[in-house]
Amino acid sequence: MMKFDRPAERNPIDDQTVVGQPTSRIDGALKTTGQARYAYEQHDVVPDQTYGYLVGAGIARGRIRAIDSRAARDLPGVIEVITWENAGDVTYPGGGTPDYLAGPEIQHYHQAVALVVAESFEAARDGAFLLEISYDRAPGRYALPSLAEGDWPAPDEAREGLEPVDSDTVGDFEAAFAAAPVRIEQRYQTSHESHAMMEPHATIAHWADGRLTLWTATQMVGWAQRSLARLFGIEKSDVRVIAPYVGGGFGAKLAIQSDAVLAAMAARKVGRPVKVALTRPMVMNNTTHRSATLQRVRLGAERDGRLTAIAHQGISGNLAEGRHEPAVSQTKLLYAGANRLTAMHMAILDLPKASDMRAPGEAPGLMALEVAMDELAEALGMDPVELRIRNDTQSDPADPERPFSERHLVECLRTGAERFGWSERSTTPGTRRDGDWLLGMGMAAGYRDNLVRQSAARIRLEQDGSLTVETDMTDIGTGSYTILAQTAAEMLGVPLGRVAVRLGDSDFPLSVGSGGQWGANNATAGLYAACVRLRAMICEMLQMPEAEAQFADGAVTGAGRRVELAELVRDEAISAEDRIEYGDLDETHQQATFAAHFVEAAVNAWTGEVRLRRMLSVCDAGRILNPKTARSQVIGSMTMGIGSALMEELAVDAGAGFFVNHDLAGYEVPVHADLPEQEVIFLDHPDAFSSPMKAKGVGELGLCGVGAAIANALYNATGIRLREYPLTLDGMLERLPPLAPPGP
Repeated sequence: MMKFDRPAERNPIDDQTVVGQPTSRIDGALKTTGQARYAYEQHDVVPDQTYGYLVGAGIARGRIRAIDSRAARDLPGVIEVITWENAGDVTYPGGGTPDYLAGPEIQHYHQAVALVVAESFEAARDGAFLLEISYDRAPGRYALPSLAEGDWPAPDEAREGLEPVDSDTVGDFEAAFAAAPVRIEQRYQTSHESHAMMEPHATIAHWADGRLTLWTATQMVGWAQRSLARLFGIEKSDVRVIAPYVGGGFGAKLAIQSDAVLAAMAARKVGRPVKVALTRPMVMNNTTHRSATLQRVRLGAERDGRLTAIAHQGISGNLAEGRHEPAVSQTKLLYAGANRLTAMHMAILDLPKASDMRAPGEAPGLMALEVAMDELAEALGMDPVELRIRNDTQSDPADPERPFSERHLVECLRTGAERFGWSERSTTPGTRRDGDWLLGMGMAAGYRDNLVRQSAARIRLEQDGSLTVETDMTDIGTGSYTILAQTAAEMLGVPLGRVAVRLGDSDFPLSVGSGGQWGANNATAGLYAACVRLRAMICEMLQMPEAEAQFADGAVTGAGRRVELAELVRDEAISAEDRIEYGDLDETHQQATFAAHFVEAAVNAWTGEVRLRRMLSVCDAGRILNPKTARSQVIGSMTMGIGSALMEELAVDAGAGFFVNHDLAGYEVPVHADLPEQEVIFLDHPDAFSSPMKAKGVGELGLCGVGAAIANALYNATGIRLREYPLTLDGMLERLPPLAPPGP
């Protein structure tokens, strides 16, 4: 085990002959030609596969009175109908996860109530429609509370259906806010959102000799293995989870969902493999989503723009045992300010479970905070970029003795302002035009924590001198295959094309998995540790001092000798396994990533239609392991930010308690025609406190603050301030400035 408990010194990764280079995805050809097989496409991994079709509850709250499955069972091809009455013994884990199979109590709409298993998908689907289910409905709560002015709950105040979940105070906010010469107080609202990833949740489950194997769509192989072992009361070693390719997740696939659990239940019941894929409505109502939020921001400042009072309070919703959306987390660390108050409440709702979605907390939180900062800049008569620069801090505002490991937000802001042409922005909203279009620029700061987690890998030097990497790390479209190959090639001096990477199998060493913007840095650091061990083994075999050994061009050179790696292992391959484990550097030094986002927007003066023209993100995220794939991650996040700002909203039927627009026809996400010119700039500031790779996460940073930058651009274009997301034209249409002076 490699213990990382002091800042990284110079190491082979710093050579950057392979790492740090803009490298195309090594799995790209497989994906573009259809040869990369996803969970539901594993048709030949085990014979006699059957099909399962999930049936969801038709009510949001209440009880199942009865399920009549006789007609379904009589249908040719139907093998079994799984309900809570015959599913077998399953122990549900705690921690806020709703029961995967309802019965008789219903917790939310489309909670699974049955799985029909058949010889074909069509028979399973037809059987599902023949089930007759009767319910006893109960009233439910489906909306966040409507708070009157001045009725916001105190940080630790509990109310009916509203629980305090997180609060933090520094100094005396109320006194400082009252004394501040310039103050703003506003409320903001974000909507429920769906992950809307391309690949739905899907699983093939197979039992043999008491051992369960799942081919499934998961971001976290290790988590899935542990959860399934606990659910079915078996040893973790008796569960194998395989996920070599995952078609997007954005947090939806961090935890196992009903497809995995019910496929395993059914496979155990019928004694044959069962494959289950969720339909799009089931993805949106049966699995997880990002909760809507209500947020209140109060800022107080001196007339020179220095913040003296910062308060950010929020409300999100979830099932009773769920977790809140931590929308105030970034406000604790982004700006200086001696007097601070942050607090979150959770409303108990009977909607499908809310859980992590890309950049949980910061994504919706910055949609409020960074608009509030824009409003404060206007009240001060100050440039929004300058206001943020003036309130930069190099240490944790709550603990000045705890510095940031690397923080270059000011450089992000200044670089972005210069590259984007910020000086050309009109300081008077609604005055810049291009024909029928009102033009405006907006900006916002971005923040996302850097999280470190232990991760392991195995590397093998094959007899032909090539390398094989094995780890249960997943690739969810982010480029894990490529950066791991780059790491191995850099460390052992082997051409990139001579590195094979095998991922997504719980038989491989336990990695950090894909989520929380932690995957790239930690997974490569775990492989780095394994490579260090393999280098040491090679040097010992050659009796060569490690300090003198140079690995390059498929050979090792040192002590006056040069030995081809293939020659060294001609008789037998050698392998090394290790993991990275972290000390307290993330406690002594706050580790984070930063961005400055700039947007130019056009609003049609007749219709209120919005068209984005340009976007720029300047990112401070440590060493960039692969600028090409990292750029793809950031522009993907920027695109998701466009969706959050302008179109994405899971609409709730307030009477029936479900998401109405539960497919990709009704739930709108950005498409190519919606996207403007997008530019990404990465600052070059490796972070020695983060890992031996000196990298940090970047995949979620591109989303943090983008929505606010768009909102601020729309205000600059029109003079209309919108505070409820998505920012739709109906909020602007009647208030748009006239195109020409009125006639006589």
